[in-house]
Amino acid sequence: MARARAQVNLDVYDQLGDRWYDAHDDPVALLRAESRLRNPWLRERLRAAFGDRPCAVLDLGCGAGFLANDLAAAGHDVTGVDTAAQALAVAARHDRTGRVRYRRSDARALPYRDASFDAVCAMDFLEHVEEPERVVAEAARVLAPDGRFFFYTFNRNWLAWLVIIKGAEWFVRNTPRDLHVLRLFLKPDELAAMCRRHGLEPEALVGSRPRFGAPMWKMLATGIVPDDLDFTFTRSTRLGYLGVARKSSPVTRRPR
Repeated sequence: MARARAQVNLDVYDQLGDRWYDAHDDPVALLRAESRLRNPWLRERLRAAFGDRPCAVLDLGCGAGFLANDLAAAGHDVTGVDTAAQALAVAARHDRTGRVRYRRSDARALPYRDASFDAVCAMDFLEHVEEPERVVAEAARVLAPDGRFFFYTFNRNWLAWLVIIKGAEWFVRNTPRDLHVLRLFLKPDELAAMCRRHGLEPEALVGSRPRFGAPMWKMLATGIVPDDLDFTFTRSTRLGYLGVARKSSPVTRRPR
């Protein structure tokens, strides 16, 4: 009998507790390592777009606050939303600023007014939802004109299946089945088309991958993710890719 279509296992994100920040025998440690690469890139992109002023930022699928808390510490006005209540509680406990607003909410139907945010972020999130275009549409709706939509997700191809899905199952301890499913991965041109349909023009796209070296070999041998495992940018987007799209400003018609 054929197996039913795989669904992403989202329960894990509501069961980690403080392992979000402490565990090394779990794929959540890879998320921490990825955030160490992505967060500075995103902060620099915000500065390039908006200067040094604090920005109103919405972090979709914020999990335990790896990005939201980092941006708040950099002085931004941050809101984080997720459906995992316990992850939100962990995020709030690790918010050193005490200023991040964490809220349980569905990213496909956000409880915010149009044009409420300078930036919306979807890090490691779009590949976890069945209708990613609804998330993109909501991000575009709540973005102010000239706002930025930041995203990080995975490409859909055999190499991403082998490295992202099977590699974690084989080489990282406590990786649950269906943490990711290939059918929900997004090709870059698919995501770019979604963005354009909702008034978001892609500005930059860069790939990322784990850096090869002793920490990587240690993980492969032990199933433990060491603290010094890190990720690096690459021109290839065949695995994970990070990008930003700008919301178009409304066209002002001159009176005749």
